Amino acid sequence: MTMSFEASFKKLVPAVDFCALRFVEETTEQLSVRQNVAEPMQKGVDLGAMVTVIHQGGYGYAATSDLTESGIKDAIGRAQNFAKLSRGRAVADYSKLTLPKLSQPANPAFSAYVSPVAKALSTLTIAEKIELLLAESAKSKFDDRIIDWSASLWSTQTRQLYITADGMSIAQNFDFLVPALSVTAHDANDTQTRSFGGRYNGFCQQGGLEILERSGFFGAGRATAEEALQLLQAPNCPTGKMDVILMPDQMMLQIHESIGHPLELDRILGDERNFAGTSFVTLDMFGKYQYGSPLLNVTFDPNRTEQFASYAFDDDGAPAEKQFIIEAGLLKRPLGGAISQARANIDGVANSRACSWNRPPIDRMANLNIEAGNTSLEDMIAGIDKGVMMKTNVSWSIDDSRNKFQFGCEYGQEIINGKLGNVLKNPNYRGISATFWRSLSAVGSTSTVEVMGTPYCGKGEPNQVIRVGHAAPACKFSGIDVFGGEATES
Repeated sequence: MTMSFEASFKKLVPAVDFCALRFVEETTEQLSVRQNVAEPMQKGVDLGAMVTVIHQGGYGYAATSDLTESGIKDAIGRAQNFAKLSRGRAVADYSKLTLPKLSQPANPAFSAYVSPVAKALSTLTIAEKIELLLAESAKSKFDDRIIDWSASLWSTQTRQLYITADGMSIAQNFDFLVPALSVTAHDANDTQTRSFGGRYNGFCQQGGLEILERSGFFGAGRATAEEALQLLQAPNCPTGKMDVILMPDQMMLQIHESIGHPLELDRILGDERNFAGTSFVTLDMFGKYQYGSPLLNVTFDPNRTEQFASYAFDDDGAPAEKQFIIEAGLLKRPLGGAISQARANIDGVANSRACSWNRPPIDRMANLNIEAGNTSLEDMIAGIDKGVMMKTNVSWSIDDSRNKFQFGCEYGQEIINGKLGNVLKNPNYRGISATFWRSLSAVGSTSTVEVMGTPYCGKGEPNQVIRVGHAAPACKFSGIDVFGGEATES
């Protein structure tokens, strides 16, 4: 199929400044068990191609699910016409773009990417995979107070081919796996839910069945249920200014909302203003603005192979490499691909990404990580007189400029005089992105790092829901506004 694509494309490509075709084929399988009963399996296959044309400063694209020669020809014609219509009317002169060329990859091996798979999902039958889920489901129900419980496994295989008129060819094959568990307990007037990896499927990675062991899925059914029962008996989180330790499954959301989205360059340029919002960050901040404390080091790293959004090239054909976004707290570069970089006249990263063949690439987070520090979790706890450790996001709210926020977690634990104390329910905290990261007072060592992410990052018009990775250590923040789920009399 690849050979026929390349042959058809080369034969049909018009005499324009730049022409590329991006083919995507995606196969999904979703298995789930609820209350020890297997639910109907969901399977799907989606494939198509997007053609991009740039000519004389105009830019156009067109998608098609008709992968015959006539279908590709029609898409090329539509893209060429849109490029003509947009010439002189767009926000940028696309003739000034640095376009991907055949000679760009320094190493020919980088023209292909394959997810690392130690144990393929195909080594198990569907029945065997359901048995794995049934086993964890059965372990979850050991107490009458447990009223709902479920386990699921979502796998996706994505095959992409990116080819240009001058002969550049990039093949990338991805294997994604997302395990999930959730347990809900009820007693008297209280209902509490505890989830494995969070309600946004945080334990998502590239690879095969080895991800289940890596994430701690086996045995998580019982452990998750036990924590749901603990929450029923737990007091509400106290209210006041105090130190907070955010564990990696909450750091994931904190990075995503208050670093990732504000630093997307198209958002800074105003493109998302009427849909997903703008940003408190402005172009003049890069290279000057102290985003966080000197302990804050944030990297765009699409090369960490097990992470959810790793790749060798973005969807505009730009080679991807690790870059510091924030170093020692200083804001260095935005999350902007080739088009946004040309518009803003600023260096960015290779993060032009599309959720499917029928969407154009836009500036998206990929793997956005916090680099590990040198403080153990034990030392972090020991250094706190009064505080709360929080795990697993359950709710979030942030304003249109990605600045003022409040986040809620599923599970908390008090810290008193340097020691962990009671489990707490309904732990919440609030802050302002522009100052919150300067309260970072300790960054966990590599022993605290977890590789997480989300399949559900939404942005763009029409909407695109895309995969994002966030690896982070446990982090301590000082003097944070914390509050519980119930008001208390002063």
